[in-house]
Amino acid sequence: MEPARVLSIRDVNRYIKLKLESDAKLQDIWIRGEISNFTHHSSGHMYFTLKDESGRLKSIMFASYNQRLPFRPKDGMKVLARGGVSVFERDGQYQFYVTAMQPDGVGSLYLAFEQLKRKLGEEGLFAESAKRPIPRYPKAVGVITSPTGAAVRDILTTIRRRFPSVPVLLYPASVQGKAAAGSIVRAIEAMNRLAEVDVLIVGRGGGSLEELWAFNEEIVARAIRASAIPVISAVGHETDFTIADFAADLRAPTPTAAAELAVPHAAELKQTIESLRKRMERSLRLRLVQSRERWQRAARSPFFTQPRRALLAQAERLDRLRDQLQYRAEGRFARAQEMHARLAGRLSAASPRLQAAYSRQRADAAARRLGHAMRGVLRQRQDAFGALVRQLDALSPLKIMARGYSLVYDEEEANIIRSINEVQPGDRVKVRLTDGMLDCQVWGMQGEEITDEQ
Repeated sequence: MEPARVLSIRDVNRYIKLKLESDAKLQDIWIRGEISNFTHHSSGHMYFTLKDESGRLKSIMFASYNQRLPFRPKDGMKVLARGGVSVFERDGQYQFYVTAMQPDGVGSLYLAFEQLKRKLGEEGLFAESAKRPIPRYPKAVGVITSPTGAAVRDILTTIRRRFPSVPVLLYPASVQGKAAAGSIVRAIEAMNRLAEVDVLIVGRGGGSLEELWAFNEEIVARAIRASAIPVISAVGHETDFTIADFAADLRAPTPTAAAELAVPHAAELKQTIESLRKRMERSLRLRLVQSRERWQRAARSPFFTQPRRALLAQAERLDRLRDQLQYRAEGRFARAQEMHARLAGRLSAASPRLQAAYSRQRADAAARRLGHAMRGVLRQRQDAFGALVRQLDALSPLKIMARGYSLVYDEEEANIIRSINEVQPGDRVKVRLTDGMLDCQVWGMQGEEITDEQ
């Protein structure tokens, strides 16, 4: 029996991979599913899982394919993915290699439009505060569009009809296809470098969303916003809206409308100038009539007809003013003298020498009153002290002892003996007299009955 062949894991995985890749049905299929676990790796590759109610399928979309995606995949998005099934040999895991993808149920271009619009709007690219005013009377108009389309003919025809004297600089650009966005950006940058126009019209005629897509590219919107020259967008028809419309300083519904917004109408301007000329003429005539009337009134005035009388009146007025000035000056001088006298009197009364003498007198009188008061208080305190001394002397124990009384102490002289119960026969005691102390010994005791009356 021939022994069984032993294969490595790598060999098995490679064999399965070859089997899968040789199956034509698995190499070009469309799968509908919901994206989960989406990761956009720093290498540019996208890793995610396609799932539905019945299962899951690991998927990968290499950078060389996902760079062409017109939208940004994310978790929860339902998509239709095209690609083939193969095996990743290292892990022995089969997965779906995606080569194309589009949203399921929503057009990919519309989704990309909404995503870019939201992104640039959050950046403030469409803010009204950033938009510049379109010059009312431009010296030159720049047009960026296809030189062979109907849009350029409409723009040129409208400008020649409305304002034929303004020069128009056309910068040809591709407005459809993959290279269109770059062509439009280069045209905007070139017109800014030339700096020969005051306003730019950027646009094209109508078409489908795919045909107008160049004006939905991010680089075109940023180039419009970065332009130093105000930009009017004129893309498609009135119902067509592009990212360029939101980024531009002014949106025109059609290329013809853009031309009308870029330049004034010569006839209307001429009519306005004529109206202003007539208003100025009427104003000058009225001013002339008013000036002539003022001159005539001035010529009839007494100042010109009788100038001497006017001079005499002014001389009289000058005399009155001189008298008033003298009267007021004399009055002010008199008031000043009176005030000076009052201040001198107050200053004399407030002389430091007089103030010092008056203060000295007050101090002497106060010193005399203070000495008299102190002597009175001292006599009162002396009398009170004498009375207290006499009272204390009358209450002194020595006075009592001088009448024949004495004090009996224990042997240590620590306590006074007041009762016979505090001593025993044989105890030594000390008796204090008026003129000294006796050392005694108790030989006997005889008590006395003490009544309540005593």
